[in-house]
Amino acid sequence: MSNLFVVAYNDLATANQVRDKLFELSTEHLVELEDAVVVERRDDGKIKLHQAVNHTTTGAAGGALWGGLIGMLFFVPFLGAAVGAAAGAAGGAATDTGVNDQFMKDLAQNLRPGAAALFVLVKQAAGDKVIPQLATYGGQLVQTSLSQEDEDHLREAAKAARARAGQEAPQPAA
Repeated sequence: MSNLFVVAYNDLATANQVRDKLFELSTEHLVELEDAVVVERRDDGKIKLHQAVNHTTTGAAGGALWGGLIGMLFFVPFLGAAVGAAAGAAGGAATDTGVNDQFMKDLAQNLRPGAAALFVLVKQAAGDKVIPQLATYGGQLVQTSLSQEDEDHLREAAKAARARAGQEAPQPAA
């Protein structure tokens, strides 16, 4: 079962940096992600979802490939590719995997304009290696699917990692 983590940041750039760091940690097999979405509340109050996977584009590409192959059987590959791309795009747009879009939009209404939040579904993680690397970005843990005890432990681990990072930072010369 995956766990949901929602962390709010002061700006979009920081939320994107943390998501990129998670993808890097994923390639190192320190965390296994199911979904990672940055949600931005723009200055005009509108909510923008920055999905890691664009299902419409993926569906269109797959549909065009299969449509082209099927179209070749009937000697109309371009028509088959066009129909396949349209069908794939429609199917991809209707697909919603991972964190529910409406849930993210509703929760993002609580962000101040200009802020962003990172919604992450984590299948598994090496918390002792991941938390210290992410804690340095700051952020506020808004919501998790963890038990209260586990959430409290996570908050303490992040606080301790931030304190260690602050102590390890070079001190300016007096």
